[in-house]
Amino acid sequence: MTTRIVKWIVAIILIFVIAFPIYWILISSFKPSDQILIPDLWPRSWTLRHYYELITQTGYLAALRASIILAVGTMVSVLVVVVSSSYAIYRMDFRGKELIQRVILVTYIFPGILLVVPIYNIMAYVGLVDSILAVAIVNVTFIAPFSVWLMRGFYKAIPETLDESSSLDGAGPLRILFFIIMPLLKPGIATVAIYSFIMSWTEFVFSSVLLMSEVNRTLPIVMQGIMGQYTVRWGHTSAGAVLMILPVVLLFAFVGKYFIKGLTEGAVKE
Repeated sequence: MTTRIVKWIVAIILIFVIAFPIYWILISSFKPSDQILIPDLWPRSWTLRHYYELITQTGYLAALRASIILAVGTMVSVLVVVVSSSYAIYRMDFRGKELIQRVILVTYIFPGILLVVPIYNIMAYVGLVDSILAVAIVNVTFIAPFSVWLMRGFYKAIPETLDESSSLDGAGPLRILFFIIMPLLKPGIATVAIYSFIMSWTEFVFSSVLLMSEVNRTLPIVMQGIMGQYTVRWGHTSAGAVLMILPVVLLFAFVGKYFIKGLTEGAVKE
């Protein structure tokens, strides 16, 4: 009984620590400017002025469009790369397979900040500076290796006898992948999709270096400009933060059950 009470207390504390900052940002976005810094747990009055000014007086809508294109494009590209490459690595036999599995996370040896200058030089050489495609390529390069490694647990949970029996019935590798493996990989695919979307949605370092024009700047860059160097427009900042969280919440609403399921099914012992 005591252990259960302690667990409930710890759970409540964790929920409070995680949820309270989100709640504070949410109610601050509806407070008038002269009340935002007042530590009220409930607004004395409500206003949509911050949202209206954010949309009409800043480049938020253009940034939202650029971020959606970048995040969705990165997510789709990562899924194509990860599903095909992970199937080849964890289900096919070829020379160098073990070596690839060992070095697949080599991209994470070096901090990303050290690669800013080389990547900028490469993108400038191929003419992709100030292009969303350049940031998408960088995102896929950093997200895909970890996602392929993450899929290992999901493949371990699928018996290889399914592949063998399907091949005996005349199914080729592509047919096995699309009709046998992928339906069973839904939790893993959902996990990779959410992970890649969030990582590209919140990416700032390479976007701030590679994207220069107003039409291509993403939400993290625009939000930094809204905050300013010497002054912070708290109303615009809180409203922008709420709108930035909204797409992630919607994504979780549709595929969150597969993501939660994937966190447990992907963690199998060898």
